Amino acid sequence: MDCKKEEHLKKCACTYDACARKGVCCECLSYHLRSRELPGCCFPEKAEATFDRSFENFARLVQSGKV
Repeated sequence: MDCKKEEHLKKCACTYDACARKGVCCECLSYHLRSRELPGCCFPEKAEATFDRSFENFARLVQSGKV
């Protein structure tokens, strides 16, 4: 399977421009899951910008209806 990095970059919500995994979703997901996190694309824009991508933060956002 070919990576569609250029296509993914058009939709990538990650604000960390220096990330080497930006647009390579499979690597991004693996990286964040190892740290008990979700990728930035799972969060609303304001929450993503805090860089708190923890499962706990995501659960708080879901409970408050922001996700």
